[in-house]
Amino acid sequence: MNLAGRKVLVLGLGDTGLSMAKWLARRGASVRVADTRTGPPRLAELKRSLPSVPANSGPFRDEMFADIDLVAVSPGVPLAEPSVRRALDADIEVVGDIELFAQALPERHARIIAVTGTNGKSTVTSLAGAMARAAGVDCEVAGNIGPAVLDALMRREDAGRAAGLWVLEVSSFQLETTASLAADAATVLNVTEDHLDRYRSIDDYARAKARVFSGDGIQVLNRDDPRSLAMALPGRKTSTFGLDAPRHAEDWGLLERGGEPWLAQGANALLAVREMKLAGLHNAANALAALALCRALGLPLQPLLAALREFKGLPHRVELIGEADGVRWYDDSKGTNVGSTVAALVGLARLDSKLVLIAGGDGKGQDFSPLKEAVARSAREMVLIGRDALLIEAAVAGAGVPIRRAASMDQAVALAAQAARPGDAVLLSPACASFDMFRDYRHRGEVFRLAVERVIDAPKH
Repeated sequence: MNLAGRKVLVLGLGDTGLSMAKWLARRGASVRVADTRTGPPRLAELKRSLPSVPANSGPFRDEMFADIDLVAVSPGVPLAEPSVRRALDADIEVVGDIELFAQALPERHARIIAVTGTNGKSTVTSLAGAMARAAGVDCEVAGNIGPAVLDALMRREDAGRAAGLWVLEVSSFQLETTASLAADAATVLNVTEDHLDRYRSIDDYARAKARVFSGDGIQVLNRDDPRSLAMALPGRKTSTFGLDAPRHAEDWGLLERGGEPWLAQGANALLAVREMKLAGLHNAANALAALALCRALGLPLQPLLAALREFKGLPHRVELIGEADGVRWYDDSKGTNVGSTVAALVGLARLDSKLVLIAGGDGKGQDFSPLKEAVARSAREMVLIGRDALLIEAAVAGAGVPIRRAASMDQAVALAAQAARPGDAVLLSPACASFDMFRDYRHRGEVFRLAVERVIDAPKH
């Protein structure tokens, strides 16, 4: 896409919006920016780095779109926004940052791994990047995980050093405005209820995810997730992963060797799950997905396994943060939907005798009923916090697990400490967004960590 001289309106001024404004200005476009918030988070940086670019705050107005021939939308701006809808109806091109990246990349001859899914995508993206680097590839990890992909591309341009491989985490919001991404290997890890405040149904949400498979690259699909598996396209090469035994030589899964699970491809056992620093069987699935993606590009196996052995995971994603009196404490504050919490419960339950689950927050309109079976099987007790605590309590009624409610994270941690027995684990995995009580999931996780430290360090009587 030749952007020189084009009149572009950037909607949204967070990290992604700012990166698009900088990229478009660098390419010679005439740029304007608009954000519905009165104090957009990156306004000061826009004024500093692009002082000639006008910025409007407040509701989007139709006159902002006058004479515009390209609209660049941030992921947080839905295409159902009336002004965006009218732009689409007027045949004005609407793109996002991944599309701008995809249109710029062919001249750079780099390969792409693209990762999406409701849960696990940041872990798989980071792990695939670590594996590729261990295999000697000059690799850039970017996208929804951060940094914004255009920021990373501009940094590479400025350094005069093109990446040999891009490993991108892409969200459903980003994929809505992406048509040209042709990843060499791509995956939809799973599709469970999330963002139903933005999508009409889970099927609409799944269709947005499936856009990651544009082009003719290798599809990496999850055998344990029917919606992922159903995305196989005729004539496309596929590789599958799952927590069962692989059925074909090219597929990935678990084999039992010496009474314990091993990561495997086909009939070849590669690495005992216990050798991983990542906790839980759901992370075994993440590891299999990362291996499948990297091997799809022909990267050598042994460096990938070496990287996997050393990979410790990401903060706030089933992160072991402390252990005392025989009780382990895990921070899974990034578990902001039901599917993520179910995966954490199932994954950890096979390693620990019982779990005390701390959950609750802003449920985003989710159906909490899938929690019931996992709680009944794995939990000793539940401690509920936040706005939708009563909805969660109603959804898991009859699971046979005591439920307590807490008004704060400190109280929740204290109640969990009382309930846990030696050999148990306490898991913060809220199944909800954090904004009813905290700034974001990171803030929630840090408050949890501090509360756990106080409990662990408290004098024992």
